[in-house]
Amino acid sequence: MSHPSSARMRVCILGSTGSVGANTLDVMARHPERFEVVALTAHSRVDELAAQCLAWKPRCAVLTQPGGAQALRDRLKAAGLRTEVLEGAAMLAQVAAHPDVDAVMAAIVGAAGLEPCIAAARAGKRLLLANKEALVVGGALFMAAVKEGGATLLPIDSEHSAIFQCLPEDRSTWARRIDHIVLTASGGPFRQRDPKTLASVTPDEACAHPNWVMGRKISVDSATMMNKALEVIEARWLFDLTPDQIRVVIHPQSIIHSMVVCRDNSVLAQLGTPDMRVPIAYGLSFPERIESGASALDFTQLAALQFEPPDMRRYPGLQLAWDTLRGAEGSTAVLNAANEVAVAAFLGGTIRFDQIHSVNAHTLDAITTSADACHSIEGLLALDDSARRAAEQQVSRLRAP
Repeated sequence: MSHPSSARMRVCILGSTGSVGANTLDVMARHPERFEVVALTAHSRVDELAAQCLAWKPRCAVLTQPGGAQALRDRLKAAGLRTEVLEGAAMLAQVAAHPDVDAVMAAIVGAAGLEPCIAAARAGKRLLLANKEALVVGGALFMAAVKEGGATLLPIDSEHSAIFQCLPEDRSTWARRIDHIVLTASGGPFRQRDPKTLASVTPDEACAHPNWVMGRKISVDSATMMNKALEVIEARWLFDLTPDQIRVVIHPQSIIHSMVVCRDNSVLAQLGTPDMRVPIAYGLSFPERIESGASALDFTQLAALQFEPPDMRRYPGLQLAWDTLRGAEGSTAVLNAANEVAVAAFLGGTIRFDQIHSVNAHTLDAITTSADACHSIEGLLALDDSARRAAEQQVSRLRAP
């Protein structure tokens, strides 16, 4: 993947066919003089990745699911493209750390993003982190890699980007300024639904988010508020906070994306329309700001901004964030693995929506973690595998008549 240097920022998008990846390309298309696509990756969506390659002509494309790479090669060759096509998950770390890459958008969902994120961090890239699981699974290891490589870590989740935007660039001042942070949550599609009826929720209902357009896995996480639980864990590492310094409030309008409460009780907030292109544009252009394509916020059209505490009966998984942060090292990795298995089982029709929490809680009880497992990628991946097997066993028990 050799190429002469360019004045434009050279970007690798991990997970380019997902919603964050597509939005990243949308922002970049508005500024062709600033950005160049060097590498695009996807898991299995050959058609979508081929279309992106035809439009952007990257030097490299990666398909992680075995079997799809040759079909992509044939299509690109027929179109006259010289894009190099690689296959397999191991190639993600290779392209993320490549010398020809300046910035990496980490938009892969799940623990699969851990290894390429750490590779990008160790290589000193501008790392736009939309893969919260990298910090949930390997927080200490990941942050050590950022420090070791001198990477520029920029959060892309709207909530963490909001917190970051409210703070000065000098990170050494953050501890003296912050009393606590408040992550806002829309409450998802079931905020006002009777908790007794959640057993009958269908995958399509769970994926019908009222404010955001997201992939199916993250949409289900939003409906259970496990997404917010993972964001609490992510915030602990991004901003070096204690669990007690992270709070959550329901804000159905998704206008205030999160808040910093300072030691003098001043509150700093970032506001905007619910559009992922805003944090993406900020991450790409930091410390500057560029046009994102998002619509402007019209205050005259805002009837009201509501806030309410999260109902833990409706969202029992949310409490697991603080429980695992205070628990044994590695507990957050177990929680993430269990949740990935549980959500996949729900989307596949194997368990009910209200059983996702049961799988997560039982898996946490079943797995004993050790600090040693958290000090290497290999140890974390082994812990992830053990947790997945325990979660799958719990799914099988729930499925049995």
